[in-house]
This record gives sequence, C-alpha cells and structure tokens, in this order.
Amino acid sequence: MDIGEIRKEYTQSGLNRSDLKVTPLAQFELWFEQARKAGLDEVNAMSIATVRADGMPQVRTVLLKQYDDRGFVFFTNYNSSKAQELATNSKTSILFPWLSLERQVRISGEVEKISNTESFQYFTSRPRGSQLGAWASEQSQIITNRNVLKATMQQIEDKFNDSVIPLPDNWGGYRIIPELYEFWQGRSNRLHDRFRYKLQSKKWQVDRLAP
Repeated sequence: MDIGEIRKEYTQSGLNRSDLKVTPLAQFELWFEQARKAGLDEVNAMSIATVRADGMPQVRTVLLKQYDDRGFVFFTNYNSSKAQELATNSKTSILFPWLSLERQVRISGEVEKISNTESFQYFTSRPRGSQLGAWASEQSQIITNRNVLKATMQQIEDKFNDSVIPLPDNWGGYRIIPELYEFWQGRSNRLHDRFRYKLQSKKWQVDRLAP
C-alpha cells in the first residue's frame, strides 16, 4: 500500500479571529468541552515532549487530570524517564490531537511539581488498583517479564491489605505553566486555520499563522 495516497479533506469547520475567546484558557475550555460532548475517546489524552540529557527528544502520551488558570496537571512516577528529563530541562510541549473534530491544540511552557497536598488529594480519588499500581511499578525500569510486575503487585496488595494506601514518595503531579498556545482547525486544500496565543509582558498576543 502506498501510504502517500492516504488523504483526508478537512471540511467540518473553520476558525476565525472573531471566534476566539479573549484568553487561551477560555478557548481551550470551549474546545475541550466540545470534544468531550462529541464523545471522543480519552479526550484528556495528550502527548508530552521532553528532552534527554543528550539532546534526543522523547514523546509519550499521558492523561490531563486538572487544569485551571495556574496550568495543566498530569501525574507520574518521579523516577520515570520523563521526570528525569524534566528535572534537567523543565521546558515542555503538550499536544491534544482531537483528530475526529479536525482539531489540534498545542501548549508549551515550563513545568513545576505540584504540592504533596495536591498530589495526595488526587491520589486518594484514584481506584484502589491504580493506587497499588503506583507503588508496584518502578516506572521506566527494565524488568525481566510481566510475572515480576504481577508478583510485586501482589506483595504490595498483601502489605496494605484493607488499610488506607499512602501516597508514594516518588509519585505525584506536575503542572505545565503555559507560555504559548496554538489552536489548529483543519480546512480544505490544506489552508488550515492556526491561531497562536503567546505570552508577552504578561499579556496574551494573538496571531494568525500560515498553515
């Protein structure tokens, strides 16, 4: 199959300057709710980019769990590869690929750890199995096979039995503090609509970008 022949014409909608909300957060919230109501699978899934110490970029998918005017929050193991990379370079970009709506949202900024209190509040809201999994998995470390993971999970389950599971010291949240948003809406003939909000002198400057 010649994948060069795979094509899609984008015809669902457009995005005009007059359509945009005053703040990028308000625009994101509008699009997020529209994607959620459209029934998109895992609407909060986002790709996040980090950079290794040798300069090699790394990308993986995580889940957005909170957002407000302070930023966008996801949770992970603080010993994971992504956490180590963020400790070296706190700049990152995330991407929401809402492709069935012919939309993408890109957000770039600095990352900071959230407080233990915030992490604990979210951790206690997770299903018990997910709480146990946070203790059982040494994320990004090499394991010989899945049986090792299952055995560790059983040990952790036996350890806590029916008691309250505490927040692991090496698990918690990161907040991405946005400096740039880009809203992309597919259009016919590849003349897509792209609008960028860029933070300058504590104000958001909005520009239309060529596709």
